[in-house]
Amino acid sequence: MKKTNASILIIDDQEDILFASKLYLKKYFDTIYTLNNPKNIIDLLAKNAIDVVLLDMNYRIGFEDGREGLYLLKEIKTLSPKTVVILMTAFGKVETAVEGLKNGAFDYILKPWENTKLLESVKQAVDKSRKEQKKQKNTVVENTFFVGTSDVIQKAYSLADKVAKTDANVLILGENGTGKFVLAHHIHNQSERRNLPFVAVDLGSLNSNIFESELFGYAKGAFTDAKVDTPGRFEMAQNGTIFLDEIGNVPLHLQSKLLQVIQSKSVTRLGESNARPLNVRIITATNLNLKLEVADKNFREDLYYRINTMEILLPPLRERNEDKMPLAEYFLNKMIAKYHRDEITFDKKVLEQIEKHAWNGNIREMENKMERAVILCENNIITVSDLDLEFITQYEENSDDFQLSSVEKAAVEKVLSKHNNNISKTAEELGLSRGALYRRLEKYNIRTN
Repeated sequence: MKKTNASILIIDDQEDILFASKLYLKKYFDTIYTLNNPKNIIDLLAKNAIDVVLLDMNYRIGFEDGREGLYLLKEIKTLSPKTVVILMTAFGKVETAVEGLKNGAFDYILKPWENTKLLESVKQAVDKSRKEQKKQKNTVVENTFFVGTSDVIQKAYSLADKVAKTDANVLILGENGTGKFVLAHHIHNQSERRNLPFVAVDLGSLNSNIFESELFGYAKGAFTDAKVDTPGRFEMAQNGTIFLDEIGNVPLHLQSKLLQVIQSKSVTRLGESNARPLNVRIITATNLNLKLEVADKNFREDLYYRINTMEILLPPLRERNEDKMPLAEYFLNKMIAKYHRDEITFDKKVLEQIEKHAWNGNIREMENKMERAVILCENNIITVSDLDLEFITQYEENSDDFQLSSVEKAAVEKVLSKHNNNISKTAEELGLSRGALYRRLEKYNIRTN
């Protein structure tokens, strides 16, 4: 029997599961990888093209709600969009598995599985992966990104192209949704490290208790759940680039540990005494004014100068008016391709709203709104209700001198009410991180209970 040319990755903390599944699947597929520690996913995906991942949903003893699996699913889809994920769980949590399907998983399997069902699911996943790869090759919009023609954004990307040729540390400043991740990845792709790992870390989402283990790694036995030696994100980025987003949110007591790694160009895993040499390009980003944070003693001055060899400011969309319509057209075409829709056009009133809208969530907000509009629109025409910008435009039209902060407060209150004070859903619709939304709730004294 001829094997299918495909790469399958199986991730499970139980060695017997890994052994049995690999033994069975290697009869039918060329390459089978196994991991007993999900921390190594990033490194493996960076070095290998994986068609299908079989992903267990639970790893820590006593935690059987599948949240770890959902988090890892998101990581995999971000790192390798063409990779198809099949979820595995032994606890029959169908609700969580269904949530995984909504978040991009292809299928789910309950353990112990029937071999014939497992094989059929993997075969179908391989077929889907092949189709995704073919579609990606044939769809130009998926392989490009929008920069813009405004002077401010052209200046930012010109500076990025110059610094990309060096190994200088780069600090990217800009509001939420202005494209800091995209710019960081662009710098990596223009550098000599382009074919080596690009590891992105959202520091704002890292709990203080896991900050060191996530970034610096740990040795077996360093703490209760440390079953095997595990590299941190810095080691995973070895010889490539590490992107540290929301660096302004790192607590002071952890900033010193980060500074030590950057200064010494080495990292010491938790539970070890020997430092491991590092060769990584460091790009950081924040939506805060770090100079003010330094002045207020919230951010270390020595760390600020270490990460700020070159500073690039990404302007908000409201300062790039000439880019609004081209950007809207770009996202429209991107979503048409994503959802396989026929040609779609904008209603005339929608064009006026796009020009007038403040776009406080910037590019991320526009992408989210365009995706929503393409999904909802009928007769291939995007209407005002499809785009859902009325709550901002109303204030802009009724008062010429209405302050931007008042508009923002009204927007937050309206969306918060719409989602019954659900922080996650509100932040997603507004194109903000949870941390950024909390800061606005505090700023405008908005209560959620």
